[in-house]
Amino acid sequence: MIKGISHITFVVRNLDRTAALFKEILDAKEEYDSGSERHSLYPEKFFLIGGQWIAVMQADEVVNRTYHHVAFQVKATDLGKYRDRIKKADLELRPSRSRVSGEGESIYFYDFDNNLFELHAGTLEERLKAYKKG
Repeated sequence: MIKGISHITFVVRNLDRTAALFKEILDAKEEYDSGSERHSLYPEKFFLIGGQWIAVMQADEVVNRTYHHVAFQVKATDLGKYRDRIKKADLELRPSRSRVSGEGESIYFYDFDNNLFELHAGTLEERLKAYKKG
């Protein structure tokens, strides 16, 4: 039986640059740095973001941009703060998709390695309720 998501892994070209991005924008707490140890396929770092385990591995196999993404839940009142952090880091903000009233606002941005992130101020329950109305 599935209990939930264990972790999410991103492949990046530069672990330190991504670690700084995660800490400065997403308030990540770094839990592990493989350093010279090789327990996995590539050098890696582990973070906690909102209680979720996020793994980051350094490799040259970075993907092209897609709409595949991870969304972190944030408070609507914090969206401006996050937008400012993203702009300060000189990351590309992606235009939000069209929204149904009541489903919650989002900010989308790409990191340095074409990974797409969403900061979403809403819940599944709110989105389903908005879709029923819409």
